[in-house]
Amino acid sequence: MSKKEDNKKEKEGDRRIAENRRARHDYFIEESHEAGLMLQGWEVKSLREGRAQITEAYVVLKNREAWLIGAHFTPGKHTCTHEIADSTRTRKLLMHERELAQLIGKVERAGYTLIPLDLHWTRGRAKLQVGLAKGKKQHDKRADLKEKDWQRDKERIMRKHA
Repeated sequence: MSKKEDNKKEKEGDRRIAENRRARHDYFIEESHEAGLMLQGWEVKSLREGRAQITEAYVVLKNREAWLIGAHFTPGKHTCTHEIADSTRTRKLLMHERELAQLIGKVERAGYTLIPLDLHWTRGRAKLQVGLAKGKKQHDKRADLKEKDWQRDKERIMRKHA
């Protein structure tokens, strides 16, 4: 493997900051969109250290703008003392106007919810993958777990007989 390929794999593996694993368990994800984030300097440094959590976060559409609420970015020791670091402040999401209009229509008319799926780096910028989702009922969650268990058992059986 060449040095370039090695560096490329390192960069690809290193690009995820935080992931919301509960999202796929609790919701049916219909579509996903990528959005930029308006961040302060200390927040970017915290993201570089991997100090972010989006499991309790959600996205709200207000005044034709998207806002990330409930995401927790833990301030590091490098944070300035004169700057007040609010770890759970509301952060604005940056999306195209057409994309926002489409999402607003689906959320208001069709009853969808916007859920943050993962936080990652794209070309040196922090991006948030937002999923357009519908909530799952308890029996849907059970069916998904059953399906996942069956797939795992099937893989074990195939490995045993191969």
